[in-house]
Amino acid sequence: MSVKAEKEMSFWDHLDALRFLIFRTLGVWIVLSIVFFCFKDFLFGTLILAPTKPDFFVYKWLGLDVSLSLINTDVTAQFMTHIKISFIAAVIVAVPYLIFELWLFIKPALYKKERKAVRGAFAFASVLFYLGMAVGYVMVLPLMVNFFAKYQVSGEVTNMFNLSSYISLFSTMVLLFGLVFEFPSVIAVLSRMGIIYREQMLKAWRYAVAGIVVLAAAITPTGDPFSLAVVSLPLFLLYGFSIILCRKEKPDSDEEDEEDEETEE
Repeated sequence: MSVKAEKEMSFWDHLDALRFLIFRTLGVWIVLSIVFFCFKDFLFGTLILAPTKPDFFVYKWLGLDVSLSLINTDVTAQFMTHIKISFIAAVIVAVPYLIFELWLFIKPALYKKERKAVRGAFAFASVLFYLGMAVGYVMVLPLMVNFFAKYQVSGEVTNMFNLSSYISLFSTMVLLFGLVFEFPSVIAVLSRMGIIYREQMLKAWRYAVAGIVVLAAAITPTGDPFSLAVVSLPLFLLYGFSIILCRKEKPDSDEEDEEDEETEE
């Protein structure tokens, strides 16, 4: 389909395309959720509950002695947690497919220069998402579990952690870092579309450092320098990588006009 034909789609054509996109993604999500529901031992024993065990590989690397015992006080909590994690795992695995479907949907509405920018960002978005999740799982979550497992307001109070609260902490931290790591993709698109440039990013580095430290302090409740450094370092690297992805300067308006004319032809 030519660019001109794509742009002549009516409102109802776009609505039908959106409807089929939603149906396809929901179908993939449901199928994957059912598959993950059948692999309960792998999901919980190997992945989800691994940071609660003293033999977790991160604790061995850092020389930490961590053991977290979970309890359940709700009749339906374990079953509902199983369903919730199956849905979340399905979304995580389906991220590349979801990004591809989103790209196909918005592609006809973009100019040539915009397509190049968005296509490259979308292609790299999945890698950044999974990299962010890995950082959250390997670096941030173990530190938080270690802190909360050992923290006591009094020796007379014994820590007994609820399954639901742990699952909430796990999913929030891992997914949060997956989303935070999409920052370079957003910056790359904005730069290619002429909204932000490398010089602006360099000038704003002081504000970026302050923002990253505040975010790291909010994420890590310990507040100790080591934890702050562990969380802040990947965020600093992320900002530096975003600067590299930015254009050095704004392109000439003549070049932009030529690209638009080529697109219209």
